[in-house]
Amino acid sequence: MSDSAGEKTEKPTAKKNKENRKEGQVPRTQELGGWASMMVVALALPPLLGRELSLLIELLRGALRAAEDPTVPVALAILREGLLHTFFTLLLLGAAVMVMGVGAALAQGGFFLATKSVKPTFAKLNPIKGAKRIFGTQALWEGGKMLIKSSLVAILVYGAIQSMMPLLGGYVPIETMLSIVGDHALGLIRNIAIAGLVMAGADYAMARRRIGKQTRMSKEEVKQENKQTEGDPMLKGAIRSRQLAASRNRMLADVVQADVVLVNPTHVAVALAYDPVKGAPRVVARGAGVIAAKIRETAAGADVPLVRDIALARALHSSTKVGQEIPPELFAAVAQILAFVISRRGRGHVGGTHRSPRSEADLPAVPVAGRRRRTPAALAAPA
Repeated sequence: MSDSAGEKTEKPTAKKNKENRKEGQVPRTQELGGWASMMVVALALPPLLGRELSLLIELLRGALRAAEDPTVPVALAILREGLLHTFFTLLLLGAAVMVMGVGAALAQGGFFLATKSVKPTFAKLNPIKGAKRIFGTQALWEGGKMLIKSSLVAILVYGAIQSMMPLLGGYVPIETMLSIVGDHALGLIRNIAIAGLVMAGADYAMARRRIGKQTRMSKEEVKQENKQTEGDPMLKGAIRSRQLAASRNRMLADVVQADVVLVNPTHVAVALAYDPVKGAPRVVARGAGVIAAKIRETAAGADVPLVRDIALARALHSSTKVGQEIPPELFAAVAQILAFVISRRGRGHVGGTHRSPRSEADLPAVPVAGRRRRTPAALAAPA
């Protein structure tokens, strides 16, 4: 059974496409811009030539009038006017050709600098690869393309000349003959440009197919790239574990700064610190299970009092995160606990495990941590 992992059957990834652009492996044809420019010239010539012909007639009339009394300034003025007309006509045609060239380049993948393709490598001197380029499918396609283009141009030129043959040797006025010949010439340019655009489209399709086959990746390459981009799952898990352990150690270190630890009495533990300058009491540590045991152990070693209050410990554990202030709904309940702890501290008593001094068993409902709190306006609004 053949190993399918090495077969290049997968589409290139975004990273691979970026590397391909640096190597110049982008599907594009150089003919699209040229044929599109020819089409623009064919479409723009009639109005431009008509305008310039009328201006030329006016210019000739001015020259004939100036011949009655020729002076150097008048001659220079006529020359300047003629040069300006010619310059603006060429400028318009050149701008149109440039716009079409830029548009064709953008339509085929935009501008890019193939930095890797210009570097000298020994692989470019490989005679086997050179022979493949000369006698391979790409060379056959280029030869067939040239043959087809030459045949199409020859057929179109022959048809145009044949249609103008009746005009030769006849009694057709020169103005009419020039008009008909001009129309046939412009039509010929348009037809050649249309045929060239069709061939350019076919050439682009072939280039896209060729580059697509050359840049395919195997499943193993895609897998390796994903590992390099996103990281090895095992390594990411280890890093995540270390980050959690570091965060847990920082949290346990903050327990010694707490004023009180509310416990449940063994499953849940929440450490609170109160600083009147900073506002409401804040949660400096929280946890359940093993983490709760660590918090209790650290608090006992630092003489931080532990207060057993099942309802309040559960409410704080579910509604807060480390670093957050306690919910406003629990201000009254926490104030009773802090008043008890502060009064004991004033008498010189620290540490120990105590029952809750609260007399009320029920607590107001508080939202779960991470959920958006409803504003007073939302609470007052009818359902």
